[in-house]
Amino acid sequence: MSQVSPSQAQAASEGASQPAPQPAAGPVATGAVATAAPAPQGKGGGAESRGTAVGAPVALDRTDRAGNPGLVLLIAIVLVGAAASFSFLPPEEAGRLTIALLALLAIVGVVGLFAFAVGFINLSGQAGRNDITKLIADTGAEGLLVTEGESQVIYANEAYMTLSGAQDSADLRTVERLFSGASDVSEAVYRLAQAARDGKRATEELRLSPPLSGEGPVGWYRIRVRPLDRPGAKRASLWNVADVTRERTRHENVFQELQHAIDFLDHAPAGFFSCDSSGRITYLNATLAGWLDYDLTQVGSGGLTLGDLVAGDGAALLNAVAGRAGEVRTEQFDIDLKRRGGQSLPVRIVHRVAFAQDRTAGPSRTLVINRAPGEEPAENLRAAEVRFARFFNQTPMAIAAVDNKGLIVRANAAFARLMPDALKGDGGGARSIYAGLADRDREALRNAILAAEKGQMDVAPIDAALSGDKPASARFFVSPSDDGGEGSNVNIFALDTTEQRTLQESFAQSQKMQAIGQLAGGVAHDFNNVLTAIIGYSDLLLASHRPTDPSFQDIMQIKQNANRAAGLVRQLLAFSRRQTLRPQVLHLNDVMSELQNLLRRLVGEKIELDVRHGRDLWLVKADLNQFEQVVVNLVVNARDAMPDGGRISLSTSNVTAAECANVDEPGFIVADYVVVEVTDSGHGIPADVKEKMFEPFFTTKEVGKGTGLGLSMVYGIVKQTGGYIACVSEPGQGATFRIYLPRHTAVEEEQVKKEDPKKSIDATGHGTILLVEDEDAVRAFGARALASRGYTVLEASSGLHALEVVDEMKGKIDLIVSDVVMPEMDGPTMFGELRKRGVTCKVIFVSGYAEDAFAKNLPAGEDFGFLPKPFSLKQLIEAVKTGVEG
Repeated sequence: MSQVSPSQAQAASEGASQPAPQPAAGPVATGAVATAAPAPQGKGGGAESRGTAVGAPVALDRTDRAGNPGLVLLIAIVLVGAAASFSFLPPEEAGRLTIALLALLAIVGVVGLFAFAVGFINLSGQAGRNDITKLIADTGAEGLLVTEGESQVIYANEAYMTLSGAQDSADLRTVERLFSGASDVSEAVYRLAQAARDGKRATEELRLSPPLSGEGPVGWYRIRVRPLDRPGAKRASLWNVADVTRERTRHENVFQELQHAIDFLDHAPAGFFSCDSSGRITYLNATLAGWLDYDLTQVGSGGLTLGDLVAGDGAALLNAVAGRAGEVRTEQFDIDLKRRGGQSLPVRIVHRVAFAQDRTAGPSRTLVINRAPGEEPAENLRAAEVRFARFFNQTPMAIAAVDNKGLIVRANAAFARLMPDALKGDGGGARSIYAGLADRDREALRNAILAAEKGQMDVAPIDAALSGDKPASARFFVSPSDDGGEGSNVNIFALDTTEQRTLQESFAQSQKMQAIGQLAGGVAHDFNNVLTAIIGYSDLLLASHRPTDPSFQDIMQIKQNANRAAGLVRQLLAFSRRQTLRPQVLHLNDVMSELQNLLRRLVGEKIELDVRHGRDLWLVKADLNQFEQVVVNLVVNARDAMPDGGRISLSTSNVTAAECANVDEPGFIVADYVVVEVTDSGHGIPADVKEKMFEPFFTTKEVGKGTGLGLSMVYGIVKQTGGYIACVSEPGQGATFRIYLPRHTAVEEEQVKKEDPKKSIDATGHGTILLVEDEDAVRAFGARALASRGYTVLEASSGLHALEVVDEMKGKIDLIVSDVVMPEMDGPTMFGELRKRGVTCKVIFVSGYAEDAFAKNLPAGEDFGFLPKPFSLKQLIEAVKTGVEG
């Protein structure tokens, strides 16, 4: 039989579990205790000590081999027989054999002595045993059982013998046999036995009725099994069996007490809840859940917030409670809670919050007293107090009572919502109204409070900016208080003017931009007349000069610079939204793809350009050339903001009306839009620059490096297209421009008209042309140009003059080319008079403004042509020829 010493069993026991603090039931068998001087006799090496309890079980230990007296007697008989046989031999031979036998015995004795000295031989089985370890294992509180193979028991301590009721090895049962009964017990024991066979650890707790001790109705046992690693020996398992009945009973008693405490709190005559610093309800008792008509089983799983329970701005009032580091603050409020169906419930709340060392609010302990009619004694004074408290906290006007130092004595829920920083207090925990104001406006309110504190009634209202991350403002009305009992000297009433001020600023900005636009448009119109004459006469001179003439290049320079000036005028007109647009149905992904190569050349190699196309992009209707100019201008600005390189991202996407609800842009109309986004990683745009960046001639670039018309043109084109442009930027974090273009629902008949650039037009023609223009230089150029191409030209300097010429010609006119803005009578009015007189010839209007700027003044359904100023000689001839022949 392979051996497992008690010291091994104890070591394995300590690795598997800690002994329970209570000793096992039954007397400790002192007969199992090994003494320091082991007895030379006794089966199993057990030495019986003084005080042994009669009939008590002792530990069973089969790990040592016992001595055999029969073997000793056999050895003695063999030796005596050998000595007796020598007597029958001759003396010489008998002497030699006797000496040999004695020598053999001497050698065996010497070897035995050396073996004993080095520890290979013990005089008894107990000699090499660690007596302290065996004492611990034998007398441990938990039962220890070591089995070898399938079910052979090689060790059991006293506790296990007591648990199993065994007096000796004949009565000893293994764990599988000891614990049997109900199916759940058998299943647990089977899992343990299977783990033992597989060499694994396992633990189970069993409920046995009746218990092994027979005391009480139920016993609980914790059983552990683990393998014992013994190289070269049979598989062995260590079983720990502990009676945990008392422990389980104690746990059940604590659980019952906790259940009773929860039941008492749940059914108390007052409501109770707890919320964390984020406003999430972490506990709600049954009384409050019943008042508010909530199912406690659903509420217990979470999901409710303070805003779900408290009506109006009451949640802001509770969240505004602040305190010093380590302080426990208790506040009392009369507010309304809201039932699940939306009805209000008047309550008085006692709200207690503990603050950590970093002034972070911990979970609240909030008592709720129902003050609904019929829930408390009917007292007139109390009823009036409840009504006033509800009125005070439900009014939309922010109200606070302060002392002469500005410290808040009390405030309502609307004040907590409007000025949360004031109720949070300063570093010392004092709640000061000045903490909720911007620094620049504190002195004005301080003077008003001091004036009211002296009894002054007509204190002027104070408009002040509020502190916080977002811009906000309020108007404060200050009046003296006649209630000095609570330390309040001044009453303050505040109205939120944030939206009103935003509207005022937006309206002022809109008026400013409109005025600048009108000025820019007027200047552009006058310049267009001048440029039309310069470009026209340049074309006439070029037509009469050959390229080899010395003056040809000079004339070309005049025309090129005039065209550059015309480009600046177009930018002014774009800002004033009076330029001529040729809208067409566009798919912006295609436009961006075609524009991508140009943009890459513009940004250079130091800047990475990333273009991302939105999926299933909607159509828009815009002027292709003008839209491309918008994108180019934004990309160039982004490039200039990153002189050391960076990244520019262009993306397109659809934005539904629901997604546009939060767009903070003045006058923004919620609808479906296609958004073009241009983002750079540059130095960002400061707030003071953002306010002026769309104004004409405003630029942050060095002198000579920018006209200040790029973003103003972008703004005008986008607005004239019916869209919006927004900018989001923080200094040092780049900038993002978003262009919102209205979604266009395409009609089947809509097609993009494309002209063949190679198609040539015969410049000559015939017919009578009436040229109406108040600018003499433009009229003289037009008349000369048309006459040189074979047309008969009649001239008029105004609308009235044109009507006179028509009357003289009796309607024999093939085409009228007229300016729009003229003294005495403008072009559209003249057009209406001509139709009244039966003149049906076609009219071509020329103007520096967009055609839709005056088309609304024309008779409905009338057809007319349009030629934008400034125009060249070729453009004038082509428009006239098309009008005459059309």
